[in-house]
Amino acid sequence: MSVLILSHSSGQVNDEIIKGIGNRVSGIGSNTSRKDTINFVHRDDRKDSISISYKSMDSIRNVSPVNSINDFDTYFSVPSTFQYLGNHGAAGYSLVYAPNMKAGWDAGLHAFDGYRYTLESTKFYKTNRPYTELGYQIASGKEQMIRAFHTQNPRPNWNFGFDYRLISAPGFFVTQNTNHKNYRLFSNYQGKRKRYAAWFALVGNTLKNSENGGIKSDSLLYDLNHKKRFSIPVNLGAASPFEPNPFNSSVNTGNIYKDFTFFLRQAYDIGKKDSIIINDSTTEYLFYPKLRIQYTFSYGTYDYLFKDLMADSVIYKSWYNIILNKATDTLQVHEKWRIIINDFVLIQFPETKNPAQFILAGARVENFRGELKRGPTNYYNLVLHGEYRNKTRNKRWDILAKGEFYLNGLNSGDYNAYTTIGTYLNKHWGDIRLFFNNVNRSPSFIYSNASTFNFGNPGISKKENIISFGAEAQNPFISLAFKDHFITNLAYFRDYYHTAQSANVINILQVFASKKIKLNRKVNWYTDAIVQQTNGSSPVKIPLLFTRNRFAFEGVYYKNLNLSTGIEIRYYTPYKAYNYSPVIGQFVPQDTFKLKNLPDIAAFFHFRIKTFTAYIRAENLNTVSFANGFGFTNNNFAAPHYPTPGMIIRFGILWGFVN
Repeated sequence: MSVLILSHSSGQVNDEIIKGIGNRVSGIGSNTSRKDTINFVHRDDRKDSISISYKSMDSIRNVSPVNSINDFDTYFSVPSTFQYLGNHGAAGYSLVYAPNMKAGWDAGLHAFDGYRYTLESTKFYKTNRPYTELGYQIASGKEQMIRAFHTQNPRPNWNFGFDYRLISAPGFFVTQNTNHKNYRLFSNYQGKRKRYAAWFALVGNTLKNSENGGIKSDSLLYDLNHKKRFSIPVNLGAASPFEPNPFNSSVNTGNIYKDFTFFLRQAYDIGKKDSIIINDSTTEYLFYPKLRIQYTFSYGTYDYLFKDLMADSVIYKSWYNIILNKATDTLQVHEKWRIIINDFVLIQFPETKNPAQFILAGARVENFRGELKRGPTNYYNLVLHGEYRNKTRNKRWDILAKGEFYLNGLNSGDYNAYTTIGTYLNKHWGDIRLFFNNVNRSPSFIYSNASTFNFGNPGISKKENIISFGAEAQNPFISLAFKDHFITNLAYFRDYYHTAQSANVINILQVFASKKIKLNRKVNWYTDAIVQQTNGSSPVKIPLLFTRNRFAFEGVYYKNLNLSTGIEIRYYTPYKAYNYSPVIGQFVPQDTFKLKNLPDIAAFFHFRIKTFTAYIRAENLNTVSFANGFGFTNNNFAAPHYPTPGMIIRFGILWGFVN
C-alpha cells in the first residue's frame, strides 16, 4: 500500500508526495561469488505517491485538495456556522446570512439543503492512482455517519468515481430521529485527440426527518423527573414510549424529501492541433481550441412530503388553520416536480494558447411538470445566457463576467448579472478580489397559491431584487472580506403559514476576518469572526457577531504522528432567532423570544498516522450544571422550544487507500 495525506470529508485527497517510505526487495542477486545475496533497491517515492486534482462545475481551475486535521468542519456534514434544531440531520440554516441568488424556478424548501449532495458541488477528478476513502463516525445517542469515496483513472483521459454518505441520528428527544442517504456518481472523459470531451453525473438524496414541533414547556428541562430527555412531552408526534434506535428510519410525523439529477455534458472543439513525439512509439497529442460546441442535458426530480399519522387537530387548527375530521387524524402534504433542461452553447477562444480566456453564448430550454394540489401542471422557461472569462497566462489577473436572462415562460423577466475581478499583488499583500451581483428573481414557488405547501395565501407576484457587492483579501498575515446586500421585495413567511413581502429595502452589511496566531512553538490560535448588521425591522434575523476560536496544541511526533488537540469555542451574540414551521419546512421570523446561549465549548483530540485519521471530541461542555446534582442539563437552544443536547462524545475515523 502506498502512503499519502488524507483528504477532508468531501472525498478529496492531498497530492503531497510522502517520502521516506522504506526500501523494496528487488530480487536475488546474480553475483557468482555470492548467489544467495539479497539485493535491495532504494524505493522511488514518485512511484508510490498519488497526485489528485479536480475541477468544479463550470470552473477553469485545477484544484489540489487541501488537508487539515485541526478543523472539524472537514469531517462533519455541515459547517460550524450552521444552526440546526438539536439533532444531527435536523432542519437548519446558516448563522451567516446569504441571500438566495438563484433566478428562475425554485421550489422554496431549503431547510435540509445543508445535508444534500448537489450537482453544483460535484467535482470532476484526475488522479494517477486509484484512491479509496472510508469514514465512520459514532456519537452519543447512537448517532452514526458512514461515508465511502472512490476515484480512479482507468485511462489517462478517463476518470470515474462515486461518493456515498449515510447519516442516522435517533436524537435525544421524542420524534426527532433523522436518516439521510446521499450518493453521487461522476465521470469525465477527453478523447485521445483532445477534441471531444464529456462530463457525467448522477446525484441523489433521500432525507428523512421526524418533526416534534419543539418541547411543550422549556421548564421541563430542569425537572428532575425528565433527566432522560426523551421523557419530555413534545408538540407533534403523539409522544409514546421511545428509545433511541439507529436502525429505525421510519417517519410517522415529519418530512421526507427526495431528489435525483441526471447530468450529461458533451463538447466538441474546432481549432489547431499539434503533437509532441515522446519516443518511437509514443506521441503526445496537443490541441488548442478556437471554437467549442457544447450541449448539456439534465433531468431532475424533486419529491417533497410532510405527513403526520397521528395529527392533533387542535394544534393544526391553531398553527395552520387546517381542520381535520377527527381529534387525531392523518395529515399529508405532498408535491412533486420533474424538470428537463436542454442547454446549447458556443464558446470562442480568442487567444490560441490560453483556454482560460473565452466568450460564451448559449440558450437554455427548461420544461417543468409539477404535481400540485390542483393537479398536474406544466411550465417552461426560455433562457439566454453568456459569459466572458479571462485568466491571463501569467496568472496575474482573473476576470469573469456572466449573466442570464429569462426571455419567456414561468419566470419571464428574471435575470442574473455577475462580475468579479481578482489579482495577485505580491507575497506580502497576497490576492484581492472584487465582485458585484444583481439578481431579479421570481419568489420561490412555495409563495405561489398553486403550491401544495401554501395554505390559502394569495400569490406573491412582485419580483425580488438583490444587489450584492464586496471584496476579499487573502495574504499570509490575515484573511479579510466584506459583503453588502440590498434586498427589495423579499418574500417570507411571517408565521407558521402566512406569506408576506417586505415593503422596505433590506440592507445587510457583513465583515469577515480569519487569522492563525502562533502563541508559541506548539500552540496555535485559529480565530474566525463575522460581524453582521441589518435594519431593525427586517424579517432577516441574524446575530451581530459570530466567532469561532480553536486553541490547538499541534505537532508531528515519531515521524508519522500528526497531532492536534485543544479547545474549540463557538459563540454568537443574542438575537431574536427564527421560529420553525415543520409542515412547510420554513424558518420564520418572530419577535417574542430572544436567544441568549452560552458559548458552545468542545474539547478535541485529532491525529493522523500516515493514511489513518482519527478524532474524538467532547462537545457541549458548556451545558454542565450542578443545580440538581451533577449533569449536562443546562441546554442551549437553537430556536424557541428547540433545545440542543447536553454533552456529546463523538468519535470518528477516516482511512484512505491507494491501490
